[in-house]
Amino acid sequence: MLAHEPNIEVPFLPGRMDKRVRSLLSGLGVPWKYPEHPARLTAIRHLLDLEPVPGVTFETGMAATREQLSRVHTNSYLDSIYQLRGKSAWLDVDTTAVSPGSLEAAEIAAGTAIAAVEAVVEGRAESSFALVRPPGHHAEPVRARGFCLFNNVAVAAAHARAALGCQRVMIIDWDAHHGNGTQDIFWADPDVLFLDIHRASPFYPGSGNLEEVGVGLGDGTIVNVPLPADAGDAAYLKAFHEILVPAAEWFKPDLILVSAGFDPHSHDLALNVSYDGFSAMTGILQGLARRQCGGRLAFVLEGGYNLISLSRGVRSVLKVLAGDEPPEPGQRGLAEVEAAAAFHRPAFVIEPEASDTPPDAGQDRQ
Repeated sequence: MLAHEPNIEVPFLPGRMDKRVRSLLSGLGVPWKYPEHPARLTAIRHLLDLEPVPGVTFETGMAATREQLSRVHTNSYLDSIYQLRGKSAWLDVDTTAVSPGSLEAAEIAAGTAIAAVEAVVEGRAESSFALVRPPGHHAEPVRARGFCLFNNVAVAAAHARAALGCQRVMIIDWDAHHGNGTQDIFWADPDVLFLDIHRASPFYPGSGNLEEVGVGLGDGTIVNVPLPADAGDAAYLKAFHEILVPAAEWFKPDLILVSAGFDPHSHDLALNVSYDGFSAMTGILQGLARRQCGGRLAFVLEGGYNLISLSRGVRSVLKVLAGDEPPEPGQRGLAEVEAAAAFHRPAFVIEPEASDTPPDAGQDRQ
């Protein structure tokens, strides 16, 4: 998955798309590099090597087959993107692109999401986390978009239903950006409940309004919670307690999947979720999965572009999945403040002098 590395300095396929994208980039006035780069994965693995999480084990992924991808993407789209194997090309004016290794990387990303689901459904683990790139939740049935080529979480959900015996799948997307592709794929599907908490339009991709609830038999199985730019832990956890939990208890899923983006963290400048917030959300989902579907819970990496908050955010989730009690958001540092207050308070408090004691102090009044 590290071989997906679009570089605008190398020749791309000639055509209108190339001209349009280069015109957009030239208007920025600053050098531009592809934001979704291999260091996103290497930073996570580096931190986990430096600070291992007891109880976490690693398995290798696999490449998704065309049959598995075609459950959520059209054959015409797959034909067109397979023709770009080994090439560099722009796919969308939002600067989504491929490099010579991108198609193999995208196949393995989708296949690794499948492997994560198989691990929990087959009972090898209660929970799993697919560390994958390129991300997937913007990829639509007929279109690559938002740095996404194949919709990894949708491919995994479709595989769970088609091959693993899961009848109802719930997908939670907490990435800062709305998962337009996942919504599109399951827009009319009553057996997939998609709940997305994200920064509201016009923030990219501009979809995910409150009124977007699905159609037909799927009416009500699309749940969008758009938030303002300064929303943080309190808003996310309120949405979890007051919307997500009741929805899950109504839907009764056989499997819970999470499109886990870490760009809601304040370092990514989109929202203001903390590491403790990610931990707390994970704890809620873990408890919900244990009550509803035998603990079957699988995470699939989406966005997150600040390497520190991305890697730390992933580790905070893994710690809870591995057994740590999630901390209560907003409480971090209180014990240290209390200790500091006890240390400094004697400097600010004036003890009463013995001569200041009133003559009748301590005597019973008649």
